[in-house]
Amino acid sequence: MSCASGSDALLLALLALEVGPGDEVITTPFTFVATAGSIARAGARPVFVDIDPKTYNLDSRLIEPAVTERTRAIIPVHLFGLAADLKAILKTAEQYRLAVIEDAAQAIGARYHGSQVGSLGTCGCFSFFPSKNLGGAGDGGLVTTNDPALADRLRILRLHGSRQKYYYEVLGTNSRLDALQAAILRVKLKRLEEWTRGRQERAERYRALFAERGLEKLVTLPSAPADRVHVYNQFVVGCRERDRLREFLRSRGVPTEVYYPLPLHLQRAFAYLGYKRGQFPEAEAASERVVALPAYAELTEEHQSTVVNLIAQFYELSS
Repeated sequence: MSCASGSDALLLALLALEVGPGDEVITTPFTFVATAGSIARAGARPVFVDIDPKTYNLDSRLIEPAVTERTRAIIPVHLFGLAADLKAILKTAEQYRLAVIEDAAQAIGARYHGSQVGSLGTCGCFSFFPSKNLGGAGDGGLVTTNDPALADRLRILRLHGSRQKYYYEVLGTNSRLDALQAAILRVKLKRLEEWTRGRQERAERYRALFAERGLEKLVTLPSAPADRVHVYNQFVVGCRERDRLREFLRSRGVPTEVYYPLPLHLQRAFAYLGYKRGQFPEAEAASERVVALPAYAELTEEHQSTVVNLIAQFYELSS
């Protein structure tokens, strides 16, 4: 079911599952604000657990200790285009009868054990923001589910809770995909697989270039476990002196971005949850060392070589 944004996709999924005040939803503090923000907007309480430092995704081993009698759902984020550890997450969810809402905003086309992300949980939530692998000219979103009753509830929730014009069964919202965005996405969808292969090829080229320059001990490169297919919505590396490196690259015409400079448990908007610095050390460490390098299907080998050579030059000058 299409909707107005990836943020609305998350909120609609929670509302359709009747998650609300008094409930808790487990998720990661190392993600875009919409993930936890949707939980709060539904009236529930976000409960954070730390991340796996290798994948930057929710550490599935830490979920069960965070489950309480109030827990209703888990929202794993398939961050940067790599699927979270769904097998373990779904096992915990089944044990405690919890819903799993896959935040696949950055991961359209990614796979876990051969299955598309967004098809394994209770719901899958996607974003069509222009920066995504499949992006429109503005906002747009999608919710997937294999549950017909849940799908029906999602459809009426996005139309003010109405199945018949001017008759309202529940209190919903207005969250339809704009017709112009839908038209753009239908055209671009035909090239999604091609663009995805392009991103994957650029990721492999980055790995080869970093290896050629002997930078493996200075820069941690993204990789996918054997059971997953990464789609590289971002090519995010971990490095020391991250902020100085970014300034060095910027001064030489290379743009970078940080996803995310402050984990959610330390944001003012979530101060009411009572979390303190040091509670999620892996998320905090990641926020200080990660940087996204240019990565898109049309990126040339010359440009990638320039990026890697400049990074090597920076560390040579710093040593």
